[in-house]
Amino acid sequence: MALLNMILMGDGSSQILNLDSLKDFDGNFPADVFVLNPPYFAPGNGMIFVEAALKKMHHGYAAIIIQSSAGSGKAVDYNKRILKRNTLLASIKMPIDLFIGKSSVQTNIYVFRVGEPHEKNSPVKFIDFSNDGYKRTNRKKSRINLQDVDHAAERYEELVNLVKFGSSQLKFFSEDDYYEGTIDPNSGKDWNQSKPIDTRPKLDDFKKTVSDFLAFEVTNILKNNSGDCLGKTLPHSLKN
Repeated sequence: MALLNMILMGDGSSQILNLDSLKDFDGNFPADVFVLNPPYFAPGNGMIFVEAALKKMHHGYAAIIIQSSAGSGKAVDYNKRILKRNTLLASIKMPIDLFIGKSSVQTNIYVFRVGEPHEKNSPVKFIDFSNDGYKRTNRKKSRINLQDVDHAAERYEELVNLVKFGSSQLKFFSEDDYYEGTIDPNSGKDWNQSKPIDTRPKLDDFKKTVSDFLAFEVTNILKNNSGDCLGKTLPHSLKN
């Protein structure tokens, strides 16, 4: 298929090699940027290919889209080795229906800076891109299986800017969709994170709870004592 595409496009410089990239190819990539979508059934959910590719690069950036479980425990050994010479810059949660019709697995995009070991205090941008603005269908006879229903083009542009410049670029994303945190380079299973939820009670929450409780109690009293004097039946706590 690659050769046929090269012929149809009139491209005579693709340098296609029919080799096993893990066993037979020892050269370096003539590029400093690559995008990789490895097979998920390979060891480490495909991270074996990511590790091999990154070893052949000396600098630049790398972005891969892969099954999310690769970053949460299915590829621990590969991930730890990768972080010894590469820095994880961003972890992007993609829509669950991204590959509708072919696969329904949850995927993430991981972005690396190549050639720099990941330090424990290196900031990582965690972005929830579950809503990318597209509506997808799997109709075989449909002429339009991908529809822009919510500023999809603008959302993808914003995603790039968030990875490059940070939270100052938030517009279509909410603050809950973006979080900067850290990972443990010796873990290999903490690459998928979301913004922590603040569970500490606030004064306004307490006031609302008390108000709702009092309203509930008064409503019950009115229902049960509709013919009596309300003042005679109020509980001591409400009188106070």
